[in-house]
Amino acid sequence: MVGRKVFAVTSADTPQPADARPDRRLMLVHAHPDDESINNGATMARYVEQGAQVTLVTCTLGEEGEVLVPDLHHLAADHGDELGEHRLGELADAMACLGVTDFVRLGGDHRFRDSGMAWAEDGTATARDSLREGIFWTTDLLTAANELVPLIRDRRPQVLITYNEIGGYGHPDHVQAHRVAMYGYQLAGMPHYRPDLGPAWQVDRVLWTTMSENRLREGLRALRAAGDTDTFGGMDPEGPLGPMAAPDEAIAVQVDGGPWVGRKLDAMRAHATQITADGQFFSGTDVLGDSMWSQEFYRLAAGTAYPKTAGWADDVFAGLELAG
Repeated sequence: MVGRKVFAVTSADTPQPADARPDRRLMLVHAHPDDESINNGATMARYVEQGAQVTLVTCTLGEEGEVLVPDLHHLAADHGDELGEHRLGELADAMACLGVTDFVRLGGDHRFRDSGMAWAEDGTATARDSLREGIFWTTDLLTAANELVPLIRDRRPQVLITYNEIGGYGHPDHVQAHRVAMYGYQLAGMPHYRPDLGPAWQVDRVLWTTMSENRLREGLRALRAAGDTDTFGGMDPEGPLGPMAAPDEAIAVQVDGGPWVGRKLDAMRAHATQITADGQFFSGTDVLGDSMWSQEFYRLAAGTAYPKTAGWADDVFAGLELAG
């Protein structure tokens, strides 16, 4: 990625005819390039390989992100402000790793700008004191949701994945992506709302990405016992874990991404300005192995419940009648 400028090619303007749609259709709504690979890379690779339609909607280009590649510092928002275009190329490379061909930006490239973030005293992310014009965080919710409605109505996903109500860790763009996904999900299913945006489509199930508290604690114990205090630095395996993790009873489905975790890790590495090979995202694998990233967990936020079983469901589509 260093030194090259590439652009993602997507199928945003080429709707699929209804009779050509796979039976299973999954849509993910994320704030920035790289969020999808970190949170759901194994899930995406699994369902692509199994023949499902996977659509990624990215809400901003991540223009305000850190630049971890020294030779590319000139791209940063406080220098040349060209990082967004570069991250499109990283996104294209990551999607090639996962096999995803349908990846679009909400409203098109440059429609909504990355809002940036600051760190609050409690360790969560929050909005900056000084905000640019046109950022995603301050965009009118209906305006942004109206960009998602036609995508939902065209792709007709049965399952939609996004963040929880605080965006996992508080980043304002993650919070806004959650709001847009939830509002867009509701509006897209209303037959008399904006028929000019396409025939209504009711998403069967909405999931929020999460982590298992128990599994995270087990991993933290193993890391600390091995002397690793940097990975998930500041997190105590016996203390509060914050809003990114959920108690096991709140989790509805676990995707075992073991067969696809290599593709996920490659996709994460493709976001080279944001994730370094020797950084915190990979440091824990010395102790925990690839399993650190292979298991992906989801809470049921809305729609059809999962069939009752002894444990978590292992398929995001489990129990759905996949017609239409």
